[in-house]
Amino acid sequence: MPLPVHGRSKDDVIAQLDAIRADDKDWRRGRCFGLVFSAGEGVEDVARDAMVRYMSENALNPLAFPSIGWLQQEVVDAVASMVHGDDEAAGFMTSGGTESILMAVKAARNRAASERGVTAPEMVVAESAHAAFHKAGGDFGVAVRKVPVRDDWTADVDAMAEAVNERTVLVVGSAPQYPQGVIDPIPELAQVAAHCGANLHVDACMGGFVLPFMETLGHTVPPWDFRVPGVTSISVDVHKLGYSPKGASVLVHRNADLRRHQVFVFDDWLGGFYASPAMTGSRSAAPIAAAWAVMNHLGWEGYERAVEITLDASRRLVSGVHAIPGLTVLGRPVAHNLAISAEDPARLDVFLVMDVLGDLGWHLDRQGPPDSLHATVAVGNAAHVDEFLADLRRAVDQVGSARTDDRSTDYAPLPD
Repeated sequence: MPLPVHGRSKDDVIAQLDAIRADDKDWRRGRCFGLVFSAGEGVEDVARDAMVRYMSENALNPLAFPSIGWLQQEVVDAVASMVHGDDEAAGFMTSGGTESILMAVKAARNRAASERGVTAPEMVVAESAHAAFHKAGGDFGVAVRKVPVRDDWTADVDAMAEAVNERTVLVVGSAPQYPQGVIDPIPELAQVAAHCGANLHVDACMGGFVLPFMETLGHTVPPWDFRVPGVTSISVDVHKLGYSPKGASVLVHRNADLRRHQVFVFDDWLGGFYASPAMTGSRSAAPIAAAWAVMNHLGWEGYERAVEITLDASRRLVSGVHAIPGLTVLGRPVAHNLAISAEDPARLDVFLVMDVLGDLGWHLDRQGPPDSLHATVAVGNAAHVDEFLADLRRAVDQVGSARTDDRSTDYAPLPD
C-alpha cells in the first residue's frame, strides 16, 4: 500500500489492527502448540508493563541508558547460573534462538581462525539440529557437515566422530532437539569436539527454561549443561518457556575469553567506537526489560510450578495420542516438545489431519521427514489438552484414508 496522504485517527488505526487479526490463531485460548508460549494473564501483564517503560529506548548504547546494561547483565547472570556456569561464565542477550545460534557459530569460527589458523571452517551437526545452524553456515562461510540421527532420533556420536577433521570449528548438540524433543548425548559429543579442538555448542533454546527445573523437581535429566567438560556455549530462549515476549534469548559462553570471539569491534570511521555483540546494532530494550521482569516475577519456584503443569500436560498429550488408533509419538520426548505421526503413513495422512484441526482453530507445525505434527506444550495449553485430543480423534476419523496433495511443511514459511 502507498503511505496515506492524510493521517488517520488512533481509533481508526487500532480498529483496523483488531479487524485484520480475525483469522489469527487464538493462542490465549491454548490453541497454538508453538510460536507463542503463555503462562497466563498475570505474567503477560507484568511483561506488558515492563515493555511499555522501555518501548523507545535503544540498547545500542548502555552508557546513555545504563539501566539497560544492568538489566541485560541480570538476565545473562541468571541464565548462566541456571545452566551451571561458574563465576567465569559470560554472555550476551540476543533477539532469539536463531541469533544466539548465529553468534555461537561466528564465535566458533573466529576462535578457530585465531587459535588454530583454520581458513576453511566446517561444523558437524545432526540432521535434527535447528535450521539456524545451516543459516549461520551460509551467513558466516562455515561448511555444514550433516550427519543422520540414530533410531531414537538422537545424534549419532560415532557418525559425528567420523565427520570431524582439522577444519572442524564447531560440534552441535541439542537439549532437547526441536523435531522430536529428545536430548542428544552431550558428554560424548563434547569428547568428539575436544578431540579436534572445536567448540561444543548446546542448543538449549527449547529446554533452557525447562530442564533445570525438571531436575530440582526430582526428574532424571541427561547431562547437558556446563557441568559437562568441553561444553563451550549454550543458547537459551527466554521467550519460549521463560514466558517472556519475543524476542529475548541468551548466549552463554563458559568464559569471557570464549565470548570475545562473538563481538565485533570497530573504530576506523568518522563516527567513533562501535561494538556489537550480535547481528543488529540498534536493539529494542523492551524485550530485555520484559525478560528481566518476568524472570523476577516468577522466580525459581514459579518456574518449577510452570514446569510441573507443563510436564503433566505433555504426558497427558502423549498418552492421549497413543490411545488414538493410527497415531503415535516419535521417540521418547524428554519434556514438552514432541512429534505426532502416523503409525502407517500409507494409511493415515497426518498433514490432512492438521488441515482439519486448523479449521477448528488449532495450530501445530507440519514437519518432516517423516511426516509429523510438531507440538510444544506450555502452561497455556494445559487446560485444553483434553479438548485438543477430542478434536484430534475426530479429525483422524474424518480423514480416514484420504490424502492431500499438499506435502509442504510450515515451521517458518515466507509471507505472501
